[in-house]
Amino acid sequence: MIDNFTANDLYNCIDSLDSSDFQKFLAGNKSSIFPSIATNRATSLFKEEVASLNLTALDNAGNTLEMACDITIGATATSYSDFAGSADTNDYYHFSLGTSSNFSLNLTGLSADADVSLLNSSGGVITSSTNRGNSSESITRQLNGGTYYIRVYPHSGSTNYNLTLSATTAPVVPGYSATSGYGLVNAARAVAGALNESPFANVPTFGGANDWGVNLVNAPEAWARGYTGQGIVVAVLDTGVDRNHADLAANIWTNAGEIANDGLDNDGNGYVDDVYGWNFANGNNNTLDGNRHGTHVAGTIAARNNGFGVTGVAHNAKIMPVKVLSDSGSGSSSGVAQGIRYAVDNGADVINMSLGGGSTNSQIQAALQYASSRGVIVVMSAGNAGAAQPSYPASNATSWGLAVGAVNSSNQMASFSNRAGSNSSMSYVTAPGVQVYSTLPNGGYGFLSGTSMAAPHVAGVVTLMLSANPNLTDAQVRQIITATAGNVA
Repeated sequence: MIDNFTANDLYNCIDSLDSSDFQKFLAGNKSSIFPSIATNRATSLFKEEVASLNLTALDNAGNTLEMACDITIGATATSYSDFAGSADTNDYYHFSLGTSSNFSLNLTGLSADADVSLLNSSGGVITSSTNRGNSSESITRQLNGGTYYIRVYPHSGSTNYNLTLSATTAPVVPGYSATSGYGLVNAARAVAGALNESPFANVPTFGGANDWGVNLVNAPEAWARGYTGQGIVVAVLDTGVDRNHADLAANIWTNAGEIANDGLDNDGNGYVDDVYGWNFANGNNNTLDGNRHGTHVAGTIAARNNGFGVTGVAHNAKIMPVKVLSDSGSGSSSGVAQGIRYAVDNGADVINMSLGGGSTNSQIQAALQYASSRGVIVVMSAGNAGAAQPSYPASNATSWGLAVGAVNSSNQMASFSNRAGSNSSMSYVTAPGVQVYSTLPNGGYGFLSGTSMAAPHVAGVVTLMLSANPNLTDAQVRQIITATAGNVA
């Protein structure tokens, strides 16, 4: 007699079983022929008996998160073979890691197009592999200790597959802190690194008391070498920008392919009269700032060095206004995703996103991946909740772009700033974000605090790097920025 196999176990392991056959099976008290299955995976005897009952299909994985098949992952690669297709649209696996680990996944043996996603403990997508056709899929990632899920699903057709998994304990990375990540961004070292040179020499302090931000990140050292952001376009995805501000007007990007106010999409990019960018919050070409947030961010990046007001980190760069937040500061994930793609497709080299909130969103993730693939670097504010890790979308900086926390003028971590977290694959650095002086709408100036103010300092440093070496990729910028930063105590 073989014991202890329940209906729940059966549903866990045969998610395409015809319900009427299943009820007949239970009514016939056939459960005695099934072995106990400690990990919800069928044994060969189980498979033979299922086949003898003429059941429709065998599936070793659950078809919902709740029924996910429990698996154990270790340093030695483990493989699981199964099926995905129209009769079996979701295969879920569940595993736990006791510590920060280097995770590896490979989906092979495909005869049709199947994809795979890595999910967090709530079922949110961390990342996916979606290669076309019957190409193999793979995911490599450093993961914190915790609970995760894997979802295998068909894109088209039906196929057997082999899922191979491993996880090894991640080494401690020197210079990385769960509080401040890789630390304070350093333009003198980062721009030199972009040129494969030694760090630039120190120069005298620039300006006055309100210029502490550019001095703290050592931007004047890069300026002294002639790197001021020239030739680089920075898209500011925010509440809009006061393009008429005296400190910004000369540095506003314009769409050379568009004729203003003729009611036509002259450049064929899908947006009519987008001479000064596009408003995705309201679906029009008005990118002016009725809030103040976006104008303040823009000034930190590229306010002119003209002897008055404020001087931006990359004061000869161009600002592309992309309004993804309304004047009240609200927006949508789809608007942010569209804004990213607009910026990439219309010539931005850097994107600043001083925004956050909500949960993992596939549209934004796909847009970030698109930006990275096109060599556009996205800089994201870490969030202001004092949390142990960055909020969304900055949490994507494990794969694309940079997450930025805030420090004060003494290089002390701001109490409100979300921290870096224990995952050293998070490209997290810090920058000035407490009482930062910058431009405001209607020709004004003022002080604001937040990681929203820190991110544009880093976007400015990235802009200086690209003005020195425009061929840098997203991965190269991430590596140089984190390797040349300095930590906060």
